[in-house]
Amino acid sequence: MEQDLISKKELLDLTGISYGQLYRWKRKNLIPEEWFIKKSSFTGQETFFPKDKIMDRIDKIMNMKEDLSLDAIANAVSSNPSILTLNKNELTERNIVSEVTFNLYCEIFPRVELFTFDKLLSLYIADKLLQSGSINIDEGRLLLEVMEENYSKAARQGGNIYLIRKSGIAVCFLVPGENEIFFDGSAKTAARENISACIEELKSKIS
Repeated sequence: MEQDLISKKELLDLTGISYGQLYRWKRKNLIPEEWFIKKSSFTGQETFFPKDKIMDRIDKIMNMKEDLSLDAIANAVSSNPSILTLNKNELTERNIVSEVTFNLYCEIFPRVELFTFDKLLSLYIADKLLQSGSINIDEGRLLLEVMEENYSKAARQGGNIYLIRKSGIAVCFLVPGENEIFFDGSAKTAARENISACIEELKSKIS
């Protein structure tokens, strides 16, 4: 389904912010680059935004900007909080993921001692799908390996992670941004998670 968009002019009129503020927030990474969507219009080329996302983000920025610097707000709303790192003990004590998923990760990556937000996100998504029964342990291992190897390349683009099964064989892949995918109808989507939504869930869990 096509997402609901709002034009830049409508956004500025509705929120009361200025053109300068909007692009300053963009430069400070408070608003992701991929939310600035260029489309042709009868006047030439116009900028649009995913309406729900941009309205929610501007509301958060406006509520926080009296108490926090723009850099602090950027970290708070970032899709990849840079200051958060937990060691193994902190991770298990805070019960962010189940022991099964944590042990699986440590089995695959035994040398990891410190868990950045990227690694916590991999753990969180795998744990969510394992706990729901959507994927099995072997598929959880595959998902963790795909996230570990590829997530940093797509970190600022959001998107979705898919696990597809066909003839008993699982394939896992990341699709950056809001791109749709089309595949063989005989294959089954065993699991699909929106990365941006999982990021927000994880941030609320660790805050």
